[in-house]
Amino acid sequence: MGSLDLPHSSSFKGGSETFLRNVFENILKTYLRKNPTAKTIWELVQSVDNEKICYDHFTFRTLKVDGYGIDSLSSFFMDYGYKIGGGLDFPKKKLRVLWFSPPDAQVPNDNHGLENGPLPRLVIAEVLVDELSLESQGIVKKYLKPQGGKQAVLSSTLGSLIWEKPTWADFTQLAKESEFAAWTLIHGYTMNHLAFAVHRFKHRFKDINCVKEYLEENGFKLNSDGGILKVSQDGLLLQVSSISERLAVEFADGVTEIIPASYIEFTQRLVLPEFKDMPVDEIKEYHRREAFELDSANHVMESTRFATQF
Repeated sequence: MGSLDLPHSSSFKGGSETFLRNVFENILKTYLRKNPTAKTIWELVQSVDNEKICYDHFTFRTLKVDGYGIDSLSSFFMDYGYKIGGGLDFPKKKLRVLWFSPPDAQVPNDNHGLENGPLPRLVIAEVLVDELSLESQGIVKKYLKPQGGKQAVLSSTLGSLIWEKPTWADFTQLAKESEFAAWTLIHGYTMNHLAFAVHRFKHRFKDINCVKEYLEENGFKLNSDGGILKVSQDGLLLQVSSISERLAVEFADGVTEIIPASYIEFTQRLVLPEFKDMPVDEIKEYHRREAFELDSANHVMESTRFATQF
């Protein structure tokens, strides 16, 4: 991947960590408000054994055109100390993804949640709009006006589109070529999914297989693309995700249709081989498997797969 000319990161200053955490809290509230099934799972996890939760990553989708791509979100978070951790390219999906590691924050092992716990990694994807057909490019660019991407973070916290809502005709035409682009055009910067840090759970759910069994027993639909349990090639990154719930959305031309919204994920990062003999209470996040796996990520993205009618 080439250089991206993204802003340089800086460390926390003054009360900025509190502000950053408040931004995340509002992004989470919007996501839960707009996705009832994800909220139900989120509440269930906390209710079992009074579990305390931490987050592995928050994921967003963007469109690379007129300043609406990855940088429209990442520049804000990098101002608060986030740094590029790595990237993944998905040529068939005409998609690029960058993930960002959080700034150092002094967090005791027993702290949890967004208010006091570890900050989540960020995963931000962008559709490479210029690689789509001219017809699809025209649809996207009709809605995304120059400079609008500057309001990306505000849009994420409010759950409101920066651009005008698309018509059903434009949405379905775009979805024929890129479901990813169509999803982003209608949902905008609302968080695509969050991932729990399974390795930080204290009780029943500290084993991702127990999470999988519990969700299946309670009737939640899980993403089976590539297997319900996604395992990295080194066996140290384990992921399970739900299938996006389908919600009624009214489009600009008055049509109301059921389309995929957001989903929820569970991620377990195992301890790296060189640290396997360390006492459990001394293991930190950097002793565990970092980064993401291309194949697993490709399968997880299928959680928002559209209906065949597109």
